[in-house]
Amino acid sequence: MDSQDIYQRYCAGDRDFRGWDLSGINLSKINLSQADLSQANLSKARLSGANLSQVNLTQANLKSADLCDADLRGADLTDADLKSAFLLRAKLTDSKLEGTNLKWASLMQVTPSNIDLSKAIIGGTIMPLGYSSGY
Repeated sequence: MDSQDIYQRYCAGDRDFRGWDLSGINLSKINLSQADLSQANLSKARLSGANLSQVNLTQANLKSADLCDADLRGADLTDADLKSAFLLRAKLTDSKLEGTNLKWASLMQVTPSNIDLSKAIIGGTIMPLGYSSGY
């Protein structure tokens, strides 16, 4: 399975990619808005510039994924594992981050508006400039 296969399925109307193993795949700049990627393995995937708005990523494995400039607005990342993920300039407005593992993740240059990290798992996380969590 490669990025072209995923894109063709998405364009054909398929939005169900639950549990798929997409580890290491290059999905940079792809549009998967409103897809279901819950429990998918996206570890070490390249998702820079991808449109992942309103995507279901609950319990997804995104360890060490490149999400630089990705659009994750309104995405459900509940219980997702983003350990050591790179989220430089990612758009996280209104995303659900309850139980999300963000240990050692980089949130540099993420705009801290409408982001609630109070229920996320952090430790060694590079936080966005100006973010105040009240921990």
